[in-house]
Formats: sequence, C-alpha cells, structure tokens
Amino acid sequence: MIEILNHRKKADIDAGRFAALLRSLARDYAVRRPEIALVFAGDAEIRTLNRVFRRKDKPTDVLSFPLRERAADGKFYLGDIVISVPTAARQARRLGHPLERELEYLAIHGFLHLLGYEHDEGHEEEEARQRGRLERKAARAKRSRRSPEGRKAAR
Repeated sequence: MIEILNHRKKADIDAGRFAALLRSLARDYAVRRPEIALVFAGDAEIRTLNRVFRRKDKPTDVLSFPLRERAADGKFYLGDIVISVPTAARQARRLGHPLERELEYLAIHGFLHLLGYEHDEGHEEEEARQRGRLERKAARAKRSRRSPEGRKAAR
C-alpha cells in the first residue's frame, strides 16, 4: 500500500498523482506491492528529522528512511519518504518550474534512495532517467489534451 500524508494545511497535494507516480516507479523496478509512506511536511518537521537522523540542524528538501524488509504479515515494507513542501517551493521558484514538478522530482529522488541508490553510485543517472520518463509522459498528456482526437476521447 502506498500512503500519502499531507502535514501541510496550506498545500493542496494531489495524493492520487503521487500514489500513481510511486506505483509506476515500483513497477519499473519490479518491486511488488511495496508499503511506502510519502509525507509532505514543513521545514520545522524535516529539520527535526534531519537533526535527529543525520545530525544536520537545518531543513532539507527530502529524506528517505529505507526499510526493505518483508514482515511476518507478508508485506514488503520499502520505507518512508519525507518531503519539505516549503523547501521544494523555494527550489521550484529558483529553477523556474511548478511546485508539483519539484515535488515529483523529490519523490523520485527519495524512492531511489529507498531502493538503495546512493549519490556516488548511479543515483544521479537513474534519477535523470526517471525525470525524463516523467517529462515525456506529461508532454504526451498535454499533446492529447490539445489535439481534436484527445478532446473527443476525454469527453
């Protein structure tokens, strides 16, 4: 099960979109029915987690807490991802793209860490591949909404 938790009252998060993204990533990496929690948090919450678990007393954009364990109930607990929405918003503004895209990128980043990818061991290449896949999918959806055939099919 993929659980999306929004701890940000001011942030309108499309939980279905992020659940679909994580399901797609799980299929792409042949992870069958993973248990994942994706938490959208604020800077204070992620700063506390960063201080406790990484000994860095500052907010960060995303943290991953991999478990990669099969429990007695038969479920495969992949782990948890925590994303700071305010930090993601600042990064999105600086990079000139929408907040939702930045949140998707951070979810991909966190997911890859759950799988065991590390920054110096192919993480960046894999992340770039997944981002490209996401962008191609968004471009196809945009084209289908613009085309007469896409508009007819959407009705």
